[in-house]
Amino acid sequence: SATDRQLPIYCVQRDQKMLAISFDAAWGNEDTQQLINILGKYNVKATFFVVGDWVDKYPESVKALHDAGHEVMNHSNSHAHMSQLSSEAIVADVEACNDKIEAVTGVRPTLIRPPYGEYDNNVITSIRSIGMEPIQWDVDSLDWKDLPAGEDHGAVVSRVQPGSIVLFHNAALHTPEALPAILETLLQEGYTFVPISELILPGEYNVDYTIDHTGRQLPAQHRHPPDKSAARTFTCAAPAEPDAADELLIAPRAMMSSYSSAPGFPAECMARFQAKIDRRERAALLYC
Repeated sequence: SATDRQLPIYCVQRDQKMLAISFDAAWGNEDTQQLINILGKYNVKATFFVVGDWVDKYPESVKALHDAGHEVMNHSNSHAHMSQLSSEAIVADVEACNDKIEAVTGVRPTLIRPPYGEYDNNVITSIRSIGMEPIQWDVDSLDWKDLPAGEDHGAVVSRVQPGSIVLFHNAALHTPEALPAILETLLQEGYTFVPISELILPGEYNVDYTIDHTGRQLPAQHRHPPDKSAARTFTCAAPAEPDAADELLIAPRAMMSSYSSAPGFPAECMARFQAKIDRRERAALLYC
């Protein structure tokens, strides 16, 4: 059912004007250093989701990203369609990529972006079973369409809101050209850029935070436990002695109303008591 659907984090409920930008690295490596230089110029720390095969090919770039202060997170080991894999295969794929990244950076990833943005309940629960958090995005730069830099700019700045996660790609044709203006505009609007691990709310899913139907991460709404000292236990059993019944029957209607609205009071009990009052027409009703 829809209520059982498992979702990754698309964005985060934040009152402050803060957001995260992310890059998926799966194929080429032509502009990685250029992106590092641009982000460094604006003192922006980003999150890079890298594929294990990419780590194999470009370990020096993975190390450069880490040394520049950016997060290097998981984008699967081989960019497979995870929704077609078993839970065991998903975990094996994710851990293989984690091993490769940790070998280069010394830091084991805690976040993953499933390839192609594809997922189902099995993908999400498998990822969370190993203590990782799946991450999507709520703002797509559309740089994968190789749009002119001006269109990339508009696609981002018109849709960003506090708590947004923005999707870029390394090796996209116009991203290095579009990125400076995007960063400048958002900085002028008062936004602060943080890595995704600093944007998302810490803790355990469904304990410290929840995710609504849009993929927005929210703080968990902790409910105060009921006051057991004030709790009443109700039963439909008839009183054993007539006098006990009389005590209830002479209760004013206001008291009867308070009982009927109390948690746990069965409706059929109230109907039964009311029927006794009506039937016996007790003089005590004068008090009601």
